Amino acid sequence: MPDTRLQGASNFRDLGGLRNRHGQRLRHGMVFRSDHLANLSADDQAALRQMGVTHSMDLRGVQEHAARPYAIDGLRHVPLPIEPTVVRRVEALLRRGTIPTESETVALMCETYQDFVRHHGPTFGTLLRHLIEQPTPQVFHCTAGKDRTGMAAALLLGALDVDRDTVMEDYLLTNQRYRRDAAWEGQGPEHVMAILWQVQEAFLNSAFETIDHHFGGLDAYLEGPVGLHRMQREALRQRLLA
Repeated sequence: MPDTRLQGASNFRDLGGLRNRHGQRLRHGMVFRSDHLANLSADDQAALRQMGVTHSMDLRGVQEHAARPYAIDGLRHVPLPIEPTVVRRVEALLRRGTIPTESETVALMCETYQDFVRHHGPTFGTLLRHLIEQPTPQVFHCTAGKDRTGMAAALLLGALDVDRDTVMEDYLLTNQRYRRDAAWEGQGPEHVMAILWQVQEAFLNSAFETIDHHFGGLDAYLEGPVGLHRMQREALRQRLLA
C-alpha cells in the first residue's frame, strides 16, 4: 500500500490495496481515512487537491468541530456528528474524584464501541451511501481518526467482504501512525489517557460481538440499522473494488 502522509494529519492513509475474500482489491486513491484536518499545511491541502479528494466526511461531535473547524479550497465538508461519549464519561468520573483503573478504562472504551453499533448505524449508513453517490475520492475522519473513523472503516471494509483479520490490521495501524496532540495532554491521569489515545483489539472486537450477537451478523446489521440494501452494497463494490 502506498505510504501517503500529510504533515498536519498523523493518521491519514489510503485504504486502497486491501484485498477481500474474493481476491479483489480496494482501488487506490478512492477512500482515505484520517484524524482531523484542521492542522493541514498549505502543502497538505495542495496534496489533497492533487489526489482529487473532493469531500471530507467529519464524524466529530458538534463542539469538537467548533473548536477546530477547517475550510479547504475544493473540499466539501460533510458533517456526520457522533458525540465523543467516552471522554464525557471519564470526565464525569474524575469530577466525582473517581480515577478509573486501566481495566475500567478499557471497559469504557468497549462500551463506546458497543454504542457505535447500537445507536449510530444510520450515520455510518449515510457515510457508506455517500461513497456510492460521489464519483470522486473522499476522506472520512474524526478527531484522532481511530474510534469513530475506525468503526466506519471496519463497516466499509466488511461491506466489501474484507475479512476481519485484515480489518483489524488496518484498525491497529493507528497505534503506529497517530501522534497525540500536545493540546490534549494533562487532561487526565496518564494511564487513562494512554488508553483513550490508542486502539486495542478488544475495542473493535466488542463492536463485532455486538453486531454478531444482537443483530445477527454483519450482513443483517448492514441491511438493518445501517440501511445499506443489497443493491447499494453491490454498487459500493462496483465503485471501489478492482
